[in-house]
Amino acid sequence: MKNIDLRSDTVTWPTEEMRKAMMNAEVGDDVYGDDPSVNRLQEMAAGILKKEAALFVPTGTMGNQLAVFTHINRGDEVIIPEDNHIVVHECGAAAIISGANLRCLPSHGGMMDIKKVEATIRFGIDIHEPRTGLICTENAHSTGVVHPLSYMKELYEAAHKNRIPVHLDGARIFNAASYLGTDASEIAQYADSVMFCLSKGLCAPVGSMLAGTKSFIEAARRKRKILGGGMRQAGILAQAGIIALEKMTKRVSEDHEQALYLADLLGRIPGAEVWGEIHINMVFLKINRPFDAAQLTEALKKEGILVNPPEHGIMRLVTHYYIGKEQVEKTASVLERFFA
Repeated sequence: MKNIDLRSDTVTWPTEEMRKAMMNAEVGDDVYGDDPSVNRLQEMAAGILKKEAALFVPTGTMGNQLAVFTHINRGDEVIIPEDNHIVVHECGAAAIISGANLRCLPSHGGMMDIKKVEATIRFGIDIHEPRTGLICTENAHSTGVVHPLSYMKELYEAAHKNRIPVHLDGARIFNAASYLGTDASEIAQYADSVMFCLSKGLCAPVGSMLAGTKSFIEAARRKRKILGGGMRQAGILAQAGIIALEKMTKRVSEDHEQALYLADLLGRIPGAEVWGEIHINMVFLKINRPFDAAQLTEALKKEGILVNPPEHGIMRLVTHYYIGKEQVEKTASVLERFFA
């Protein structure tokens, strides 16, 4: 039996249907643009988000960095929440690749004060100032918070009033859409470019999508080559992505339900509390008592449960396709015994 892996929703392995589809994939050379499976995946992704075009990339980080690289000129400022994935988890790549200056603003669950955003925009009129070239946002946020459409709309309108494009890190956009009870395209309409992951919660082994206008994607395709992201017979990977879009996007609400169930069980453990609301498939457990983080992770590992070590007394647990009621109950039981 495989481990109960709650470290992330990136740990999922491809379904049996995906494996068979990958084995029988119709392929071509995608750098020439003639891989039929990749082309189909790109058309599907663009259609789902109601964008003109989309591009298959190996990773979410590449998708985000490719968007920045395509949108801005070197030295431009990017207005971005201080806790955005691009800032915290992408190795300073925007400075290395694009020569971007990240203008980080305070945020609440990834949401910035719109008035502060507008006040921060600079047009490069003054010889001393850089120009604002892009505004970035993230929905669902990596803290599990889903931003309301009203916030997305207000940010987008403020940006466009000042002729600044918006890029959305929508790694878990389908989780966000499920929580909001809407389609992913309703979120995506408030961004000029959107990245989403096929390998986060959708069971595809590799890949993310970048979507936008045709001209933006044409420019991004060239810059993807610069970044080393031009792949050949990538249709083998694209086939898993096609199934992810056709089927796995429609069941992410089940992961949210398991997260709510897990939160309910964990909330009953003395000395522990669930931190924040459960918007998507993430549960943050705050431990209000002395404990040894290494002992905790090792105790869980011995029971076949994998978690990331707590940070500042808070542990993140992520549900996904391979976490059902049985796995949730076992996790809660082991944690309860540990703290007893």
